[in-house]
Amino acid sequence: MKNLHDATVMICDLKGSQLALETLVTALVREVPADRRASLARDFEVNIEIARTALLHTLISEHTLGAFDRDAARWTRLVGSKAMAAGGSAADPSA
Repeated sequence: MKNLHDATVMICDLKGSQLALETLVTALVREVPADRRASLARDFEVNIEIARTALLHTLISEHTLGAFDRDAARWTRLVGSKAMAAGGSAADPSA
């Protein structure tokens, strides 16, 4: 039972870390001036492709790849969001 407990603790730790990073990225994206958004979106797309290519050439879980694709798409929408460019809320970047 200890191994299951340790794994659960580690998963919860990762979730907390992920949430903190998502909060930071949302705040940073809000601060990007509207005239820089297109450049950020292009750079992000390039980096997504680089990371995805690297992931495809490693022994990695399909769950990890799926999570990467899901979150990359979500962050792409956030970066391109007109509401964010106007200083709007990003309480739910999955919308």
